Amino acid sequence: MKLILLAKNMLLALLLLAPLSACTLKVAAPDKPITINLNVKIEHEVRVKVEKELENLFEEEDGLF
Repeated sequence: MKLILLAKNMLLALLLLAPLSACTLKVAAPDKPITINLNVKIEHEVRVKVEKELENLFEEEDGLF
């Protein structure tokens, strides 16, 4: 009984691993250089500064709106 169970488990393992034997892994350098866009951070900093200045302006002058 144990031998049959072991044989079934080995067969199942072989069936599950068989498709992986056809896979190949290829590591290569990219043709184009990698670029990182940093404009998002700069825009965010400008926005925060402008928002703070607007809040200060609204606090200082109550009669604007």
